[in-house]
Amino acid sequence: MFIGVPKEIKNSENRVGCTPEGVKKLVSQKNKVWIEAGAGIGSGFDDYEYKKAGAQIVSTDDVWRAEMIVKVKEPLLMEYHLLKENQILFTYLHLAGVDPDLTRELLRRKMTAIGYETVENKKAELPLLRPMSAVAGKMAVQVGTEYLAKYKGGRGILLDGIYNVPAGTVIIVGAGTVGQNAAHVALARGAKVVVLNRSKPKLIELQKWAKQNKINTKNLVCELATGAAVEKWVKEADVLIGAVLAVGAKAPVVVPEKMVKLMKKGAVIVDVAIDQGGCVATSRPTSHKEPIFMKYDVIHYCVTNMPGAYPMTSTIGLTAETLPYVLLLAKNGVIKAAKVDKNFAKGINTYKGLLTNQNVAKALEMEYKWKDFWSLVR
Repeated sequence: MFIGVPKEIKNSENRVGCTPEGVKKLVSQKNKVWIEAGAGIGSGFDDYEYKKAGAQIVSTDDVWRAEMIVKVKEPLLMEYHLLKENQILFTYLHLAGVDPDLTRELLRRKMTAIGYETVENKKAELPLLRPMSAVAGKMAVQVGTEYLAKYKGGRGILLDGIYNVPAGTVIIVGAGTVGQNAAHVALARGAKVVVLNRSKPKLIELQKWAKQNKINTKNLVCELATGAAVEKWVKEADVLIGAVLAVGAKAPVVVPEKMVKLMKKGAVIVDVAIDQGGCVATSRPTSHKEPIFMKYDVIHYCVTNMPGAYPMTSTIGLTAETLPYVLLLAKNGVIKAAKVDKNFAKGINTYKGLLTNQNVAKALEMEYKWKDFWSLVR
């Protein structure tokens, strides 16, 4: 297959869709790979490394001629004209949380758009979301710590505390990959950590981890995320991390505006769920260039591409997970790949003018054309 890897143009997005090592594997299986000039520089990979791996370095217009486009983030408005009919787009889409115009454009162009964030494995896990969720979870505590500084507008609390001053409190709503990684980092720093989740298994998993790693269990509170529990703990937060996920769907708002008003002055909200619309009512998308805003004297950090801040780690981690699926697509094409792996098929959000993801259709109030698509896959 003819595969193109464009340069990302989202604000401060330095990740790239494939590493040179990934290109080498694709080329070894007789695929043609074109890389847009300079696409990997932000992640530490120059054009020479891609050439050495067997790729051809091309212009923006040329790279988008490929049969399959492998990206990191969703196409932006200025890229719409580059989209081609019957092209395969493999990237993070987050269609339920972005402007519906993108979904309309993908349908109008009759593109097959596969969202990394909706591809599942046999265990109903999200393997292509996991590496970036891990980065974002670890980052969330780091970001929260930074913005607690008084000169950043924060409370002036050192999250770690010192020998005669207690550590700060981190409230994490959601105990998936983001929440667990955030909890690991916050606990390692000695903070008091409260994790709220709608079901028990992930909370039990986190408690086991803490015990195995000899973490002071007095520092960890795990509770079911009832409305009363969220309201109780949000008021205690120095840092509040939104780590809620609804696969393919718009994130549910679990922290309403009235709760934000109850938070401490100078507290920090890091809404990692912002890619899917955010789980805090007062959240709105921000960028690495302008990462925060203040609402009700609470700092809001809602950057939609957090892992882009650490592009080398993120790109290597992402390619390790996406490459087997890229190879699957390149070898079989979309329909045969979907037949081979029905869980992979769940990642297909649009197919030749059909909206094939139910959660996206519901969030955007569009028609869900599942019968037409799944009849081809069965």
